[in-house]
Amino acid sequence: QVQLVESGGGLVQAGGSLRLSCAASGRTFSISTMGWYRQAPGKQRELVAAITRGLSTNYADSVKGRFTISRDNAKNTVYLQMNSLKPEDTAVYYCNMFVMVDRTNYWGQGTQVTVSS
Repeated sequence: QVQLVESGGGLVQAGGSLRLSCAASGRTFSISTMGWYRQAPGKQRELVAAITRGLSTNYADSVKGRFTISRDNAKNTVYLQMNSLKPEDTAVYYCNMFVMVDRTNYWGQGTQVTVSS
């Protein structure tokens, strides 16, 4: 079993920055795509950013130019640097990793990001 542990969420004023981290432990062999999703109250979970093992990235239009996803394969960790935060970014953020050997998407427990106006 793979466990994902997230950190870095919190309360920040609009225009501020946060850096989220998500580290995988357990059977972490052959992690392909890593990503971040978010879900605000009453809304569907949406993809924020994803990064492949080859370091190709994909971002939601709403965060392009403000958020940066990165990964450290040696540490089995994915990061999300969030700059110029807006109140609309307020949500629970979940990390996700696809483990090829298990053919399974694993999810973190979620970390709350709250941006005040």
